[in-house]
Amino acid sequence: MGHPLPGDDHVLLNRDLFDEFAAFLAAAKWDIALLQEVPPRWDERLARATGSFEFRALTSRNWMSPLMSPIARLRPHLPGSWEGGCNLILVRKERPGSLVTQWANQTLCWWPERRTMSMVRMGDGLCVANIHASTGQVNGERDVLRAAATAVKWAGDVPLVLGGDFNIRPRKSDVFQELTEEFGFSAPNEERSIDHLLLRGGHVVEPTVIWPPERRDVPDADSDLMVRLSDHSPVVSRIST
Repeated sequence: MGHPLPGDDHVLLNRDLFDEFAAFLAAAKWDIALLQEVPPRWDERLARATGSFEFRALTSRNWMSPLMSPIARLRPHLPGSWEGGCNLILVRKERPGSLVTQWANQTLCWWPERRTMSMVRMGDGLCVANIHASTGQVNGERDVLRAAATAVKWAGDVPLVLGGDFNIRPRKSDVFQELTEEFGFSAPNEERSIDHLLLRGGHVVEPTVIWPPERRDVPDADSDLMVRLSDHSPVVSRIST
């Protein structure tokens, strides 16, 4: 669903925005996409819309999905996050080496909410891990360190991308220094950001870029206003293994 914004340029909609989001994602240029807190009912449809393989890890509040999902299809604001969520890795079928040879899900914590990490191993050796850490400094740092340790052990010596919503900012946490010094990950992309793509092994071909807010806006078909599809800006990086 859309998100409220100050000013007169955007509209807040209480309807399912799958079509807009799927078209936006399909038109963007990427080989592997890491998504967090996606409605689980979107996973296969997003994969079809983007020509991708999908790998899903359920996160929090999914025990009421049989009741909440039908409501969310009609009025997303009513159940809100109580529809349940998932982390989703999409791998475009046209990507060289797109064959996924192994995948796994790992629960990072059960409290205050369930948080999980999904991991895939590509046919060309690249491993990718997708996380959405808990909110709060202490809980977020705990989840990120657990995710890093688990992903490094799972990936072994091959290149590894650890990405997602870390829910902690480099300017306020020493965890990123630990990720670099102890686990060998690259430095974070932006001191104020909570969304990151960290690389261990391999090479960064183009610096990580955070899209400006207006790049996640799409026109509303029923007005002259815009719809903001997410409250997070996409983070994009190009790497070579």
